[in-house]
Amino acid sequence: MLNIGCHLSASKGFLHMGKEAVSIGANTFQFFTRNPRGFRAKELDTDDIAQFLVYSKDKHFAPIVAHAPYTLNGCSADPKIRQLATQTMKDDIRRMEYLPNNYYNFHPGSHVGQGVETGTNYIVTMLNSILTPEQTTTVLLETMAGKGSEIGRNFQELHTILEHVELKEKMGVCLDTCHVWDGGYDIVENLDKVLDEFDKTIGIEKLYAVHLNDSKNICGSHKDRHETIGNGCIGLETLVKVINHPQLKHLPFELETPNNLDGYAEEIRLLRGLYTW
Repeated sequence: MLNIGCHLSASKGFLHMGKEAVSIGANTFQFFTRNPRGFRAKELDTDDIAQFLVYSKDKHFAPIVAHAPYTLNGCSADPKIRQLATQTMKDDIRRMEYLPNNYYNFHPGSHVGQGVETGTNYIVTMLNSILTPEQTTTVLLETMAGKGSEIGRNFQELHTILEHVELKEKMGVCLDTCHVWDGGYDIVENLDKVLDEFDKTIGIEKLYAVHLNDSKNICGSHKDRHETIGNGCIGLETLVKVINHPQLKHLPFELETPNNLDGYAEEIRLLRGLYTW
């Protein structure tokens, strides 16, 4: 089965997201844990979560993906911003434990001129202060396009973070097709080669989820501008290869294309029709 979904608004709660996902043919979804451009979070509605867990029990949902706010920057030069990032992620993971055995994805952050080594050390320090042996949530580092001083612009930078996290079993990676393409990995001509490099650098077993997006830009542009499926520089043929690749096809695929709900439904229908069992 193709495990595919899209980014949904969490404003109406988990039960609503679950029903919305099913209505468009999805069996997973992604949501922001709080305001994506801020830090404010709604009060946790445990009744809503309990209803979602009952509703989804027979829907064959793949793991769902929580996405940290874009403003979370654990490698900022400002200690107050790093502290806020740590507090936010710790609270998000606490909340995710009400939805056990799912994923929490975040952008590693921007070192803002301090250098990759310093930024990486801050990220590792943050993760080592948050992760616990008891948590069921797997924390995912997202592959980045390499804008400005972003960390995670290549597989080696992600590997360095993972290598120094103490509770390695609580960590993984989310591969964004637009980001790796914009970051310079040519998945159109060399998908197997790119995945081999990921395996040699990080380990393919650490890949837990995929953000399935086309790109408005050429390979190596470092711009991070998503496009709808089949209408960008990556193209439908390559994205179909991604969902059917033997090393990837079992993963949850989350669409982050510039779409409304009807557009997501159409993309899901299209991709399900091109998925090989």
